[in-house]
Amino acid sequence: MKLNHWIKYLLKYFQTVENKMKKAHQITISRLFFIIIFLPTLIFGQKNISTDLAKYMQAQVDVNNFSGTVLVSKNGSILLKKAYGLADYEWNVKNTIDTKFQLASVTKQFTAAAILILVEKGKLSLNDKLNKFLPDYPKADSVSVHMLLSHSSGLALGFKELAISTISADSAYYEIKKIPYEFPPGTKTAYSNIGYYLLGKIIEKASGEKYANFLNKNIFEKVGMKNTGISNNDSIILKKAKVYHLTEKGLVHNPYINWTFNIGHDGVYSTVEDLALWDKSLYGTTILSAESKKAMFTSYSNENWGYGFMINPFYNHGHQLIAHDGGFFGTMTSFNRYTDDKIFVTVLSNNESFSHIIGYGLSAIALQKVVELPYKHYQTKIDTTIYDKYVGKYGKNKIIKLNGKLYFNSSEMELLPETKTKFFRADNNDRTIEFIEDKKGVYSSIILTKGGVKETVMKDNQ
Repeated sequence: MKLNHWIKYLLKYFQTVENKMKKAHQITISRLFFIIIFLPTLIFGQKNISTDLAKYMQAQVDVNNFSGTVLVSKNGSILLKKAYGLADYEWNVKNTIDTKFQLASVTKQFTAAAILILVEKGKLSLNDKLNKFLPDYPKADSVSVHMLLSHSSGLALGFKELAISTISADSAYYEIKKIPYEFPPGTKTAYSNIGYYLLGKIIEKASGEKYANFLNKNIFEKVGMKNTGISNNDSIILKKAKVYHLTEKGLVHNPYINWTFNIGHDGVYSTVEDLALWDKSLYGTTILSAESKKAMFTSYSNENWGYGFMINPFYNHGHQLIAHDGGFFGTMTSFNRYTDDKIFVTVLSNNESFSHIIGYGLSAIALQKVVELPYKHYQTKIDTTIYDKYVGKYGKNKIIKLNGKLYFNSSEMELLPETKTKFFRADNNDRTIEFIEDKKGVYSSIILTKGGVKETVMKDNQ
């Protein structure tokens, strides 16, 4: 039976059914027609997206040696959920969906949520000053909880060397107090791990509980995040991935990280499935009230910082995005909530794979944008005199020529020629720059490709 005959037959059948059910108003021919005609298309479209996501990730494994787990969903329906690579390189143990990964700075959103829970409980106020909880900290009377949450405290970035030392928690606090402020509190914005480290200590002071206990009881257990917790230096955590740091010699064992105090800004471990549960909970009010979520998801600066999240960062594809990435030695993570589209994308890696770039590519695919698959890039020799034609400013980006070499924005990002006009970044092959010649023979624009997503940028003063 041909398709049009089949549809006519079904419509006639359903018309008969509808006539019999008119009194109950249980079904309408228009609804049935929508199901017959459009549902297969919607299902087919979703299958196509899932296939494209899977192809993209397999290319990331084959070309860029991705190791970790990925989850992409839309309206709660899974588009891709898969594990790749190894959790333990020595024993050749594969990652699985329930492998636990360190989250690095993705931890900050849980710290922020814990602070807001304490606000709801009346234990503290966003306007409270740091000296209420830590009176011995420098300038504590000038720094509010809000400033700490929104990265406007003036506190410095962090304490990386301390974090990989064997120093005690009390000694670490003493050393951190010595780190000078970058600017007067409340006058500017700058990302600060120290600020969230102090928020972790405030949680303990205000609640009377250990940071780990408070988060477990008030967030993880309520959400059902059974594979999520706070790292320490003693506990044996089942199915937790080992972490490998990328050096000039290749992958090596991650350095020791002192979890006795490296929390608040870091410290949470989790799985992609648990993070999907967390994403779902943020649409409701089980953990945070509507008022608290409004505070969390408000941008308080030109740098788009909310509380524990970035709000509509520059990499949002033009869609409403609440996100945060993380990275510390071998750990690289990405957490992305496209709230209008109900799309969730998270990428967790234990071998320093560029999870934020991969998350950007996966998000584009989920939003049905055209994305180039990763491929092997090979450097070729070209006549470098043409570099003079490429030099200039393209939007916020600069192309620089130094000692016969081409660089992107700074001398730390060398561009290697793949063809006469297309280059790839030495530090990240998934980021390419192609110079476009116009009708006048002038290279007046570039195509920037990041994680397979292309963007055309015009050269200034053209």
